[in-house]
Amino acid sequence: MDVLNVLDKLDQVEIFFEPIYSADEHIIVAYEVSGRIVEGESVIDITTFTYNEDIPEEIRAEVEQLVVRQAIEKVGEELENVDLYIPCNPNLLVLDFGESYFSLLKELVDEEKLSHIILVMNDYLFTTDLNQLHHLIKYIQTYGVKVSLSNVGAHSQLDSLLLLEPSVLCIDVDQLSYNKWGNQNYVFTTLRTLALKMGASLMVSKVDTLYQLQHGWKNGARYYKGAYLQKPAKDFIPRDTLKPRFRDECKQFIATEKKLITHKLEEIKLLERKIISSVESIIPTSKQADKLMELAKKLQNYAFRLYICDGEGFQTTPNICWKEGKWVIEKEALRKNWSWRPYFLENLLKMRQEQISDLSNAYSDIETGELTRTFSMALPNNEYLFIDISYDYLYEHNIVN
Repeated sequence: MDVLNVLDKLDQVEIFFEPIYSADEHIIVAYEVSGRIVEGESVIDITTFTYNEDIPEEIRAEVEQLVVRQAIEKVGEELENVDLYIPCNPNLLVLDFGESYFSLLKELVDEEKLSHIILVMNDYLFTTDLNQLHHLIKYIQTYGVKVSLSNVGAHSQLDSLLLLEPSVLCIDVDQLSYNKWGNQNYVFTTLRTLALKMGASLMVSKVDTLYQLQHGWKNGARYYKGAYLQKPAKDFIPRDTLKPRFRDECKQFIATEKKLITHKLEEIKLLERKIISSVESIIPTSKQADKLMELAKKLQNYAFRLYICDGEGFQTTPNICWKEGKWVIEKEALRKNWSWRPYFLENLLKMRQEQISDLSNAYSDIETGELTRTFSMALPNNEYLFIDISYDYLYEHNIVN
């Protein structure tokens, strides 16, 4: 990137606004700002320029603030109605402890409107000291200014997410693609859970197709932006521009998801009935290993491991495991205690008091590495049966998750 060429053309910087839509209202709730220099077919993205560490920091900070100034001045009074996501390179923000950047905001925005400002920081490109940035951001947030972390993903550091307390976590839609879902599932689930605990919302960016919009919706994203919805433009557009279309598409998503959930619940109930029927016909106990083996043979189409624990989580039987085409007894786990597992004791008490069985969420088995779900139920004499369901069965019946 030719620095002098960019500096010579700063008077040609054009401000673009990319609409951000919400899944709850189906309208534009915010715009994300970008600055560009357009020469024929050549486009220079100012954000890329400001993250280029080959360019002196002072120059990049000045250019970034130029874009922020022009954007806010262009928005004017409309800032009362929508939120504005503005570029903020954290590595530049700390140069003078945020003084020049925040002074610019206070100059351009009335204090009561600062809550409409969201600083967009690229999580992937943090190089600054997080503790220093944390104190600076905490001060700015006292004025109502919020933080959005973009490009959040597998590379993200939990300490940065927790320290900066962002209001929005933005994920590129390709991290939700079908081909990557197996590898990215745990990362996305972790981020979604973390966002929920922090009170942050998820945004999906680069939405180019209806399928990508649906996939983001299915996985709990609240905000969306991308060419499928609206490309960045130089001016604001009516907030309800896509409302009828977006709402109709969401209704289709809802109908599809309800069918999938109905099918999944029916399959889970069928599995539970089959297992409970087999258990009630045999009534396995920790004192009769042959009965647990008999049960295993009955559940051969569903399970790959069975064992029994007492009311304190101590395993009172060996594992009965399906290996190399036959059931085998593994004594290594006998007397191990599993009460350290999250919700383990709570689930035991719930099963005993409410006389119900439980099918866990999907998780990776430590030994096999495959996804599984564990079915558990209370037995007589304060014992509890655990049955690990095979991935093949979960997959074939669409109840992996």
